[in-house]
Amino acid sequence: MSGGVADSVRGKAADRAGRTIVYLVSEDWYFLSHRLPMAFAARDAGYRVHVATRVTSGAAEIERHGFVLHPVHWQRGSTNPVDTIAVIREVRALYRSLRPDIAHHVALQPSIVGSLAALGLPMARLNALTGLGFAFTSGGIRARMLRAVLSTLLSVLLRRPGAIALVQNPDDRDALRSIGVPAARIELIPGSGVDTDELSPLPEPEGPVTAAFVGRLLADKGIRSLIAAHKQVTGRGVPLRLLVAGSDDPANPASIPPAEIESWKALPDVEILGHVKDIRALWARAHIAVLPSRREGLPKSLLEAAAFGRPIVATDVPGCREIARQNVNALLVPPDDTDALADALGALAQDAPLRHRLGAAGRRLVEDELSSERIGRQIVALYDRLLMNSRHLPAATVSSERTSR
Repeated sequence: MSGGVADSVRGKAADRAGRTIVYLVSEDWYFLSHRLPMAFAARDAGYRVHVATRVTSGAAEIERHGFVLHPVHWQRGSTNPVDTIAVIREVRALYRSLRPDIAHHVALQPSIVGSLAALGLPMARLNALTGLGFAFTSGGIRARMLRAVLSTLLSVLLRRPGAIALVQNPDDRDALRSIGVPAARIELIPGSGVDTDELSPLPEPEGPVTAAFVGRLLADKGIRSLIAAHKQVTGRGVPLRLLVAGSDDPANPASIPPAEIESWKALPDVEILGHVKDIRALWARAHIAVLPSRREGLPKSLLEAAAFGRPIVATDVPGCREIARQNVNALLVPPDDTDALADALGALAQDAPLRHRLGAAGRRLVEDELSSERIGRQIVALYDRLLMNSRHLPAATVSSERTSR
């Protein structure tokens, strides 16, 4: 390493020493499932990592990784303004006490709550919009009304000094620009990546060809279309098993009713697994990954499937097409098109060479573009820029806040 480069690296490491990042996340399991690689990268680069979240069962694991945990009494899915105000006040009190250098708000609701809580406080805010959620994917009256309110809030909050939006795909970047967020305030990093050593390629299993869906059981994930498409495929005489890994999400208006999920258990060649912890064991049973979603940020389930060498059937929508690329590692279909979905599943079920070619290409894609090591370097570089830019926040904001403490 040249002297100039080495000095630069040492300088950045010195700048990070003692600097604090707090991740604001609605659920502890979501942080552990979707943001752990980013937090590892920040910790290993020298940042002190704190996690503020609703705690259910993840406290021991979060603390085992060396992160400082702050329980937040989050009412995810609540539309009661009293609940929202309470959590904003709770987060603001934490921010005033902790005085983080960077607040990394994970997903839409924490980005709004965290940004409101941070008003007037001297910290950089990274607002990670991991897909735009129910309000932007559903077409009902409730969703349209919510979309108007959220668009206005995001437009105002993401233009404030020290605020940056982080998206996972170009479509979400364009959506933010369309509501008035300046391009200079938007960064694109495709997800958190996956550990390509831990998630190594798997051989195809023996036995009947099997497709697997991994995700929350939401209408917006296309699970109803998948159940109908599977009936079509098997009705044509093509043997195909279907594994459905995931649970309902009562906090989401698009959640599938439990009675409907229960009825799927009686369908032939369909296995409803619920939440699955051992993801490697799941993909060891499956030949094909399928996700017929209406919109995503960058779906972790497809990222993991590709790392294991599984071909993909997915919808040609934002987020999915960042990891599922037509005729490279995937077959893409229009959203809510049951016939096209059945055709794609049937084609892969009957063509082993095609499955092998697409699966191998998906593994290469993850290694080249979407490993946690590569994404980790990108997120640390972004944190470093935020840290540098935070020094130029308006002096009045910093001095008045410190005086008030």
